[in-house]
Amino acid sequence: MTEGQDEAVRKARLSARLQNDALRKEILRAIAAGEVPPVLVSERDAEVLDKGDDLESVLPVDELEAIVRRIGRPPLLVENDLVVMQPLPEFAVDTEIRIKAVQSYVKSVGRLEFVNYEMDWGGTGWVIDEPSPGSRVVATNRHVAELVAARVADGSGIFVRAPAGPLYKARIDFAEQVHPKLGVAQPVEVTKIIYLADKASPDVALLRIEGAGLPSPLPLADQEAVRDERVALIGYPAYDSRNDRDDQIRYFQGLFDVKRFAPGFVMQASGDGAALRHDCTSLGGNSGSPLVNLENKKVVGIHFSGKYKEANFAVGVGTLKRLLAGDRPAVAVRARGPVAKPEATDGTHAISFFDGRQGYDAGFLGEELAAPWPGLDAATEGLLALPNGGGFELRYTHFGVKYYADRRQPLMTAVNIDGKHSVRIKRVRDKWFADQRIPAEIQLGQDDYSDPQIDRGHMVRREDPNWDVDATSIDDATALAKAANADTFHYTNAALQHSQLNQGKLLWQGLENYILDSARTEGFKACVFTGPIFRSDDPDLVPKLQIPREFWKLVVMPATGGKKLHATAYLLSQGDLIRELLEKRSRVEAVEGFVLGPYRTFQIAIADLAEATGYDLSPYVAADPLAHPPDESAESREPAFVPLETFDQIVV
Repeated sequence: MTEGQDEAVRKARLSARLQNDALRKEILRAIAAGEVPPVLVSERDAEVLDKGDDLESVLPVDELEAIVRRIGRPPLLVENDLVVMQPLPEFAVDTEIRIKAVQSYVKSVGRLEFVNYEMDWGGTGWVIDEPSPGSRVVATNRHVAELVAARVADGSGIFVRAPAGPLYKARIDFAEQVHPKLGVAQPVEVTKIIYLADKASPDVALLRIEGAGLPSPLPLADQEAVRDERVALIGYPAYDSRNDRDDQIRYFQGLFDVKRFAPGFVMQASGDGAALRHDCTSLGGNSGSPLVNLENKKVVGIHFSGKYKEANFAVGVGTLKRLLAGDRPAVAVRARGPVAKPEATDGTHAISFFDGRQGYDAGFLGEELAAPWPGLDAATEGLLALPNGGGFELRYTHFGVKYYADRRQPLMTAVNIDGKHSVRIKRVRDKWFADQRIPAEIQLGQDDYSDPQIDRGHMVRREDPNWDVDATSIDDATALAKAANADTFHYTNAALQHSQLNQGKLLWQGLENYILDSARTEGFKACVFTGPIFRSDDPDLVPKLQIPREFWKLVVMPATGGKKLHATAYLLSQGDLIRELLEKRSRVEAVEGFVLGPYRTFQIAIADLAEATGYDLSPYVAADPLAHPPDESAESREPAFVPLETFDQIVV
């Protein structure tokens, strides 16, 4: 549509509205009384109007449109929990009575405010449910809540961190209005994000608040809104840079960020692919506002978007009720174009296939140099799959896996590396296998890795267990070495990795090569433990599959002389774990200065890795060159870590 056509449409729409005699009379009265800002009506225009000339012939479209909305759809101020009335010439005569019948609802609508975020507040929230005394559920928009939060796999949300380090938080203030009553409650903290919609789902978030004296929930309508019903939007219109600055200032009298009650009409009912639309006056801060039906005094939707001076959109009450009842929309799996399949089709190995597999050998380095698995508490062991045959370890050739059933990925792996007897095996077309020693439903497969943003990461590297004491040379691909190589291609040995790790993985993979090449060159043995760091806020690119953001590695070998252990720990990370260690010790300035960057490899003190993961790594703490002084308490010590750019920076 051209600019001229657009103005013609606007003129036609205004002309239709001005057929309402009551609206025309109220506009003329307001102009004559000086209630319309002078910027909208010049002295010349007022003089011409006094002589009876037509509104449309005197006032430009922009000015006339602003006046019509200001008088036809006024965003009424809320003062002392009461709606400040203005004339409503386009509404039925009983509208003021109906507004006063629901004005108590304003007490249940608040401004959603943020802590540690660059904006003080982001939208509107309102009490939608009371699950128990002292507890309320607040409804707002997803796009408001996700400013400070992230969705996790079960559809709930968690607060994320500011780039400077502290966690974001949110609270809701029910008293932000022109003149709030004295003694009102302070902003109430959001204690939980019950639901945070996926971007492909209706724009809704449900939050929990707790405390005494909380407002009552607003009643929900029994059915969806109908076209032309009278409705009202209760919320916090904010200055919105997307709209005309002067228009907003004169229309809202320069008063933003306070509670308003904006009456209007339903323009389109929801259903059959149509979205609920209304024409209540709104700005950006109205996101999350309840849309109240003035006919039956019940909420018919939650506002989420709009175009100033044209139309607004809302999520219907039926969707709100389903979300409250616990229903969760099916998350649409993103379209994935054709996927190249260089690999063979997945296979499976029966229990008998693994006969004779010895797994990881904790005594591999010698009788006096035991290298046991990291210790796990009972709660963590309860998360592990139990292989057929007993124990927690899935035993393979020269390595073992302890497998996290719920996350369908390894919790940790352990591999014995014999550099003196290492064998090179050429990589051919990959074929991955399921392991029938644990249930198939807790293992991933080829389809789970088909998204181009997801990589399949070996926890035990393909080359590390490929050795045989009977090999005659490094190129002697014996049956044992081949079995070790093939064993690494089980899904139990693969973790989900986001493609964003690729850059950081260059040094991580270089570290793995460095370890193996050093073992080969020097002819020594090593034991290497590797695993993801699982968090509740790990992202889920694919429904119900959370992707770890960090990985750890512990390398153990004989020290010079062969009578003691030497151990070092590493982290592939943006720095989350290290920052948490700083935060735990209240190193506020260090936390605020620790900015998450690209993925990097860190060397980290084993004691700090143990503290962060909860694993018992005590057999290795004293063997760590980054070990803390023995007389230093855990509470007072600074976390020890070295960001690695080159391998000569490793502290040995």
